[in-house]
Amino acid sequence: MEDPRLKNIIIGVDLDGVCADFLGRMREIAAEWLERNVEDLTPDVSYGLREWGIQNNDQYNSLHRFAVTQRELFKTAPMIPGARRHLRQLSDDGARIRIITHRLYIHFFHKTAVEQTIDWLDRHGIPYWDLCFMREKEQVGADVYIDDSPGNVEQLRGKGLYTICFANSTNKNIAEPRATSWEHVYRLVNEWAAKPKSSATTKR
Repeated sequence: MEDPRLKNIIIGVDLDGVCADFLGRMREIAAEWLERNVEDLTPDVSYGLREWGIQNNDQYNSLHRFAVTQRELFKTAPMIPGARRHLRQLSDDGARIRIITHRLYIHFFHKTAVEQTIDWLDRHGIPYWDLCFMREKEQVGADVYIDDSPGNVEQLRGKGLYTICFANSTNKNIAEPRATSWEHVYRLVNEWAAKPKSSATTKR
């Protein structure tokens, strides 16, 4: 049954680190790429994976390219528990789910990245109305954003957009609102929807 508070609200949802366990799968692939035991790679990493010995952007890009083209990273990453259930609930409540991802990160294999993304979304039954591949996420005009990237969260909040930080080791210093699970996301979205808003605060 639709919730009138959520009807037609646009929720902009990141994929990696929010719906898909990017870091968990990348850790497995990085262990293979680096020829190290996966247990030797700490799961407690910062943005850029320097804790695994990735020292610069060139090294990260090489690992990323290997992960996507040779190990189908975007297709094989496990779903973060609760994502399907609570996104479906938000959709049933009347919200419009808009997937926003910057997976077209490295040139020349965009088709692969897009195909893996669509396969993953369909295989895991993630409900969505729109799928946007773009870096400047504020341009999609969502009312609520859910993201784990520290830079994205700060940029979106800097523009006055309500942004829930999906908590992981890369964003420990990001302030509330933070969600530690999808159940927590659902609660925060409903709390936001229950607050009175002026017409200027809602973007389409």
